[in-house]
Amino acid sequence: MSRSTTAELKKLVAGEHSDPHRLLGRHGLEVRAYRPDASAMRVVTAEGKKIDMKMVSPAGVFTATTADESAYTLEVDYPDGVGIAIEDPYRFWPTVGELDLYLLGEGRHRRLWETLGARAMTHQGVWGTSFGVWAPSARSVRVIGDFNLWDGRIHLMRSLGSSGIWEVFLPDVGPGCRYQFEILTQSGELRMKADPYAQAAELPPGTASIVAARDTHHWQDGAWMASRAAGAPTGDRYSTPMSVYEVHLGSWRRRPEEGNRVLTYDELAQELPDYVADMGFTHVELMPVAEHPFGGSWGYQVSSYFAPTARHGSPDGFRRLVDAFHRQGIGVIVDWVPAHFPRDDWALANFDGTALFEHADPRQGAHPDWGTLVFNYGRNEVRNFLISNALFWLESFHIDGLRVDAVASMLYLDYSRQEGEWVPNQYGGRENLDAIAFLRELNDVVTAEHPDAITLAEESTAWPGVSQSTNDGGLGFTYKWNMGWMHDTLEYFAHDPVYRRYHHDRVTFGLLYAFSEHFVLPLSHDEVVHGKGSLLAKMPGDQWQRFANLRSLLAWMWAHPGKNLIFMGIELAQSSEWGHDRSLDWHLLEYPEHRGMSELVRSLNRAYQANSSLWESDFSDAGFRWIDASDSDSNVLSFLRTGSGPPVACIANLSPVPRQGYRVGLPSGGSWAEVLNTDALELGGSGVGNAGRVRAADHSWHGLPFSAEVTLPPLGVLWLSPEG
Repeated sequence: MSRSTTAELKKLVAGEHSDPHRLLGRHGLEVRAYRPDASAMRVVTAEGKKIDMKMVSPAGVFTATTADESAYTLEVDYPDGVGIAIEDPYRFWPTVGELDLYLLGEGRHRRLWETLGARAMTHQGVWGTSFGVWAPSARSVRVIGDFNLWDGRIHLMRSLGSSGIWEVFLPDVGPGCRYQFEILTQSGELRMKADPYAQAAELPPGTASIVAARDTHHWQDGAWMASRAAGAPTGDRYSTPMSVYEVHLGSWRRRPEEGNRVLTYDELAQELPDYVADMGFTHVELMPVAEHPFGGSWGYQVSSYFAPTARHGSPDGFRRLVDAFHRQGIGVIVDWVPAHFPRDDWALANFDGTALFEHADPRQGAHPDWGTLVFNYGRNEVRNFLISNALFWLESFHIDGLRVDAVASMLYLDYSRQEGEWVPNQYGGRENLDAIAFLRELNDVVTAEHPDAITLAEESTAWPGVSQSTNDGGLGFTYKWNMGWMHDTLEYFAHDPVYRRYHHDRVTFGLLYAFSEHFVLPLSHDEVVHGKGSLLAKMPGDQWQRFANLRSLLAWMWAHPGKNLIFMGIELAQSSEWGHDRSLDWHLLEYPEHRGMSELVRSLNRAYQANSSLWESDFSDAGFRWIDASDSDSNVLSFLRTGSGPPVACIANLSPVPRQGYRVGLPSGGSWAEVLNTDALELGGSGVGNAGRVRAADHSWHGLPFSAEVTLPPLGVLWLSPEG
């Protein structure tokens, strides 16, 4: 053995070799193998002939010369008398091709999950798992797991040149095996890391990755996917109804009789889609389901971006849940978190001993509010990781949309930072140019590859053009959450009605900008946590008034321009603040006022979908007209929604007294039906109304040619639409 080979053997045994395949495996007629602590090894030829190998290092390095260069296996003996037969991992060619490496370097590999991570496969006729990871600054990388007793000496990976990719194929390793990467940093530190590209992960508090089984789910949502695709090119998504039910899977419903455990994906598939369909929602939005270590983060601090959380079952279990929604005609949106990630030592942070996924400078790479790290959007491989992950959820799980969390924190370099705590961009500004470029690229890629999918931005500032095309200078999102509307509206409704006249502009101001973006109106989980109480608890007055106010708020929201979203439990009129570790208070439905709120939401969705004027022109002022926005003394507001179908008049009396003979202008005469009355007895109200209809006479009012005298219920909202 040459001096250079001897030097390489020392690096191998020390666990520092970056290309073990160059030393081990077959090299012409010579076979070299490494099995730490082995006492003897043999080469077994394809014909079954056994050739004793010579020990060249007491650490477990052996060599033998064979008669030809055919395939072989190895037999290993240990001092305790145990012997095993193995395939030699170092006789296999790389499973990552040159094109993959090129695209990775360019940041244009759209399907990283098909190249990196743990992929069970047949390679060179042998069943096993290919492992690949990006760790460009590592001195060496090893795979540890159930299959090698977590011994980092056994399976060293090879570095694939300047790409920073490390790879090894391990025969006979398959789905279900737990594993991690053991990374030797340039400083000599050993770091045990979960696989950033793992498609399955151990149930927390476990931190190991798991070799995922191949996708075996037989999708039955062909009709849904076809209809979704048919509507996308025409832009019809904007002129269709969209009513979203936001869900935290771990607390929607639990099994109290079984230790208050969470439901599995399959149990959820049996219950949740039926419930959402019965309530009349068109979409469900799932709070992040990617694996996360801390349940109290609700999924917003992701550790395994490609792995659905094991809290509810397997990846195929999650596919069955999505499929069940689609078979009910319900779209599935998943919260997606590219804004930040947790500092857990075993996850993405300081991955290869350097700030790999994050910025090294804490003024750019650390988030002051959440104690998390910020992605380095200027790095090709990081953008590639995130965009590929977005496509993974859309393709592997048939997800219909991605709601991107905390977009504002991405757009501004000084977000939640004081002077001196942030680094200006190259022009001296506060805009994060790398993040802007990333978001535009994300939306362009999603639009190009899945034009029927949607993206939604939770963006809390007045950044212009969030939901405009990138060709027009926008960020390219399909929709933007209207956080301004939410804050103003909740502030108004929280005031005692006697003071509302002084805050009238809170509910009218939003119409000044309502058509500047494609807005979703959100009453999300963020409004019922962290001491904010439930939505019902925000409402003023006695118990009857709180319920009436909440019914009016929801009816006002559903009629307002923009798509709508509520968090689970609002439809029950939860009395207590939401808690992620307990079930919704389903027992409340035993009480009439709570049943009435549930029936209201069901009625809102049915009336909303049945009246196209309420959604057909959500993003054009041509579909909206104030009837009267100025009656602040009476706390009454009224507007018209119009479209190709019959118009709908929304009249809100947000004072606690009924108003008899209140004249309202209308665009046409004749009979107008009460499509909705939030004070109806069956909804928990007092029954004040108009016996189901009003009659509009030829009496101009509010600048409209006809008008009707209407009885307005206390703290109530009416929807009127012409009959016939």
